[in-house]
Amino acid sequence: MNINWRKYAVSFIFTAAIVITALLISSWIDSRRVDELRNIQDSISINLLSADMQFNLLKDAACGDLFNSAIGEELGNLSDKLSYMESIGKGGDPSVVTLKKYYSLLEIRDYLLSNSAASKCPKRPITILYFYRSDCPDCDRQGQVLTYLRQHHADILRVYSFDHGLDVSAVRTLANIYKVASPFPAVVIKGKTLNGFHSIEDIQKLLPELMATTTAATSTKK
Repeated sequence: MNINWRKYAVSFIFTAAIVITALLISSWIDSRRVDELRNIQDSISINLLSADMQFNLLKDAACGDLFNSAIGEELGNLSDKLSYMESIGKGGDPSVVTLKKYYSLLEIRDYLLSNSAASKCPKRPITILYFYRSDCPDCDRQGQVLTYLRQHHADILRVYSFDHGLDVSAVRTLANIYKVASPFPAVVIKGKTLNGFHSIEDIQKLLPELMATTTAATSTKK
């Protein structure tokens, strides 16, 4: 039996070329996504610094600018992109881990800025602290619920998400303050830590303000 080695060689080379091209494209896409994440984090840093200066300079008059929804929206966008990187198995990449650490610090900075204005800005956003772990079976579902609520109540709701297993001392301190521990997921709402999965309806019951804005929006559309 004559074996057409040339045919097999051509097929091998063609297949190898396809695989290598796919890997190069995937690497290029991942690199672009990391660059995009860095651009977003830089923008958030500038916005937070600007808001901080406005608050110090203008005091009460800065309340409207202090809680500019653009900051919350950009934090949410960065969170969504980091979640995507984790969902495709890139969460352990050193560049993504570094970005996640920086993102966590930006969140804490924004959270502290919001709390510092509590006595001067009574209409500050509602905040939810969300702690998750990579080995938590219900954390993906909880993240989807909080993403939905954040997107539908961007004007009054800030959701700060933290990887409890991340090696960041500020995150550990925040978790210790609210006595966050397993089982995960865990959410902190109005200073109270709640463990386990909570549906949209569960959180709306804990935060009737969200129900009020939903009802108001529905009435306006009618």
